[in-house]
Parts: sequence; structure tokens; C-alpha cells
Amino acid sequence: MRLDVLFVNGRFTTLDADRPSATRLGVLNGRIAGLDQEVDGVPADVVIDLGEAPAVPGFNDAHHHLSMRGQRLRELDVRVGTLDELYARVAERAATLPEGAWVRGAGYDQNKLGGAHPTREALDRTAGGRPVWLQHTSGHMGVASTAAFALMGFPHLEDVPDVPGGSVGRDAAGLPDGLLAEQAQDLVHRVLRPVGHADFVEGLALASALAAAEGLTSFTEPGVGVGLAGNGPWDVADFQSAIRQGLLAQRATLMPGSPSLHEVGPEFGLDLGVRSGLGDERLRIGPVKVFSDGSLIGRTAAMCCDYEGDPGNRGFLQEEASALREFILRAHASGWQIATHAIGDAAIDVVLDAYAEAQARLPRPDARHRIEHCAVTSDAQVARIAELGVIPVPQGRFISEIGDGMLAALGPERSRGCYRQRSFLDAGIVLPGSSDCPVVEGAPLLGIHDLVNQRTATGAPFNPDEALTVVQALRAYTLGSAYAVHEEHLKGTLSRGKLADFAVLSDDLLAISPARIKDVTVTATVIGGAVVHDRADLLR
Repeated sequence: MRLDVLFVNGRFTTLDADRPSATRLGVLNGRIAGLDQEVDGVPADVVIDLGEAPAVPGFNDAHHHLSMRGQRLRELDVRVGTLDELYARVAERAATLPEGAWVRGAGYDQNKLGGAHPTREALDRTAGGRPVWLQHTSGHMGVASTAAFALMGFPHLEDVPDVPGGSVGRDAAGLPDGLLAEQAQDLVHRVLRPVGHADFVEGLALASALAAAEGLTSFTEPGVGVGLAGNGPWDVADFQSAIRQGLLAQRATLMPGSPSLHEVGPEFGLDLGVRSGLGDERLRIGPVKVFSDGSLIGRTAAMCCDYEGDPGNRGFLQEEASALREFILRAHASGWQIATHAIGDAAIDVVLDAYAEAQARLPRPDARHRIEHCAVTSDAQVARIAELGVIPVPQGRFISEIGDGMLAALGPERSRGCYRQRSFLDAGIVLPGSSDCPVVEGAPLLGIHDLVNQRTATGAPFNPDEALTVVQALRAYTLGSAYAVHEEHLKGTLSRGKLADFAVLSDDLLAISPARIKDVTVTATVIGGAVVHDRADLLR
């Protein structure tokens, strides 16, 4: 045997209980051929010296909108601290565009703008009458200008309809104030989507390069194709194109949006009977993505109780509970793994009821149905999640970036059940690591930092009882995320036979103060034994 690559002089944290650490790692055909004494005397085509740098299994984000991240990198960034700054950025961008061209931006958070969303009339003034669409950081709402409504087919604002499963903000006169939430966003999506093939692939390339510099080697994209989080019917083909062109470095698991599923003969799925699991180590079809409710910071998630300081508002389901139940039953019977977006505790109850009924009707061992976000849970719900074998997919990085807004939405008592982590582990649940990027920053090290430190952007304690150890957080962002898509046999630990994916770090996560995790950088990223990011000049 001759190795393709031999990495030497490293400090590998393998997360494999049988061999917790190693200094050498050999690669053959993209997989780990052996570690330490297993590669003694074995020649290699390439030998790379890691200079005693620490290394960990490649980071795997269980809920990362890489394609959306790429498009936001191509749009106006409106992550600002005041409405005046936001309007100034819109005006500056508009001045560079031809008359009638769209001003598209994303990233604002009303919780950081004094509680107020931008308005249609203000956008009209600042953009010089151009069509404007600014998406909220959550992706669950956005604000449109008057010209944008005209291009949606509503030259007369009084004709803009209410939308089931969504809401259209209205002013005192009953006219749209610009805010479109949840399914009401379809009014503008029908005009702006799908993004063209070249632009979509360009966005994937931009996002992939940035993610590689953050140590990301695998991700699950929650929502492709038709649906709230997707782009269009050619999304999978565009991911394939990005791989063929060498523009997408990471391994991708794609979740088709629920509207993409339909009757295929006696089954329920994609054309030709495609369902979860089709694909290879680079690109796979994963769970079907379903939306049940909305956003916590946007106060549209379906809750059991009123939002703090917002009497009468408990959010809402995006469709009737009966329709959601029927979809889950059909998808389960057709062999799909199901990943349902559910943030509010009321929505989580609806989803758990449907999962339980599906398994009672047609038991499927190890189905691993998921609840994306699973943000606000009671102790009883945590126990039921464990009993049903459901995988919660919470986001650690939410704690610092939007944690203050979540605390304000829930109040001190109910916040104790917000974005649990340790409670899930204590219940025997496998916990994945995820960001929901670009809702927040996607760097896994930032997510690990927040899982451990539990502090908001203002320095307030978020949910200290839910803090993880560094090892627990690291395991979530590696093995936990692999488990969430039935791939723990391929990745998540540095073990013989698994994929040779790892990240080389500037410091040892297990040796430094937890407060310093956010300052650690990725010096190199290796996927299948190939160095795809190389700040450390490993290939000199």
C-alpha cells in the first residue's frame, strides 16, 4: 500500500474513544487509512508537516443555508444599528443602480433598530422610487417598497391581499406598510425567484470559500427547490454544477422543501421515487424540510402563551395543524426522513403529535425525524423528544447574536426553556451543531463558543444551566451533525475508514479558557485529504 497523503507532526483530537489522540494521519482515496503506528513504514506520495498544530474532525453544520448565504454576499448588507443607517445604505446602493433596478438587501433585525421595521414609504424616499426588498435576518419576513408591490402585480396598494399562513403589515389606513411575514413573502418571491443559474452558482462559490476558511467540511442545506427557503426547481442541478466546476468544496446534504414533494405513483416524493438518502459522499438528498411556524425574534413562532409585552400575540402556524399532520404522515409512510421547522412550544406539540402518530401507524426503526430549531420546550417536551427518538436541531450562535431579542420576546421565566442544549444531552438525545447561517454568522467556532459561554451580545447571561462543555460542543458540531443525517459511519470522528476531513486550528480548544474560543482561527481545512483552505502554508 502507498498513501496518497501523510499528515505528520499534528495534535489530532479524534473524538474516537478507542484512540482519543494521534500525531499522524494517513489518507488513501479520500479516507483515513490509519493513524500513528498504523502508518509506520508506509510510503506516501505527499507528506505534510502540521508543525505540532492542533486539529479536530471537520466541522459539520446540521442547518446551514449555504446558497442563501451566497446570495446575501451578493446583496446589500443591512446589518446595522439604526434605521437611519439602514436607509443611508439603501440610498447609497440605489444611487449606483439604473432607474427601475431592484435594491435587494438582507440582515436587518428590528430588535436592534429600536423595535421598528423599515417602512414602505421611507424606502420609497430613500431609493428614489426604485423597487426595494430588504429581508429580515431570520428570513421569515421582509419589507418592500411601493414599486416592488407594483412589480408583484399590485399597482394599487389597496388590492394587496391577506395571505394564509402569513401576514401583510398594514398602516392606519389599511394599506400595506411594506412588511411581509412568513408565507406572505411568496408575493415577492414569485418575482425575484428563481435566481439565475450563473448567479446561484456564483453565490455557492462565494459562500463555500468563506465556509472553508471557517473549517466547515460538511453541511445540511435546509430547503432547496420550491418553498420558503428554496430558490427554484433547478437547485439540485446547480449544486451539481458547482461541484463539477470545483466551486463547492464542502460535502452537502440537501433538504427538498415540502412543496417539492408530490404523488409519484403510489408513493409520495420527488420524481422517479427519489427520497432521503440518494446520492454520494459529496452530494446527497437528505430529509424533507417542512415549515410549521415562524420566527422567535420576529414574534411569529406559534407559542402556547402571549409574547412578552405583546398581549394577544402568540404567533401562528404557517398552515393548519391538520394539513401539517397529513403531510408528515404521508412523507413518513413513503420513507422520508422529516425535518420540521418548529420554534414555538405550541408548534412543537403539533409536530411531536404527528411524528408519534406516524410511528404508531407504520413503525420505522431509527427514522431520526428532526425538529429544526426546537427553540422553546418544556421538560415534558424534552422527555417526549427523547422517547420518540427525534433529533432537535438548535442553534448555538443565536445566543450571542440574537439572544437579547429572544429574551425580550419570552421574558425571564419562559426563557429557561429557550434553546436548550444540556437538557437534550442529559435526556440521552444526540445533539447536532448548527448555525442557521446566514441568519447569524456561520463560523462553527463561534457557535461552539456560544454553546459553552451562554452570553448575549450585551453580555447578559442567556441560559447558563444549558451550557455545554467544550468537548460536548465540539462533538455536536462533528459527530452529532453526522448522526442527524445518518452519516456517523462516514464522518464525525478521525477514525480508520472514515472520510479524511479535518480542521487545523490556531490553538487547542481543550486547553484554552472557554472565553477565548471565539478568538481561535482555522489555519487549514482538509476535505478528503485535500487541503481546501491553507492559511498555514502547508503546501509550501
